[in-house]
Amino acid sequence: MRVEVVCNLEDVRRFLILSTCSSFIPDEFLRDSKVFPERPREKGTMYVEAEDKETLGSIRDIQFTRVSNVLGVIYNSKSGLTKLKWRHIKDSLGKLSGEASGNSLVNLFQAGILDESYIKKSRRNFY
Repeated sequence: MRVEVVCNLEDVRRFLILSTCSSFIPDEFLRDSKVFPERPREKGTMYVEAEDKETLGSIRDIQFTRVSNVLGVIYNSKSGLTKLKWRHIKDSLGKLSGEASGNSLVNLFQAGILDESYIKKSRRNFY
């Protein structure tokens, strides 16, 4: 499903964690809003474009990075069914756009990026 919505960076971070590492992210990384998960292209790209980055460590195929002044986020699922980009607009807000699978839609909803009205509106446009 096509996604195009304005959302804050913390919600995007929450989506990345829900989609990839919620079962094993260390508590100190989870609590730090500046720590983002990343992974290489061959595993399904997850990349944070930021003015400053510091690698904190890796667990499984996820690298945890402390970032500041985020300009954008790229997320491609391992399956290739989800391809999303978030681009900074102002302060902590940005525009998230791309294609999302059913599983990713659930995570976008759980992260607070999408709400029921967005899903209902999209379903009406689909039929």
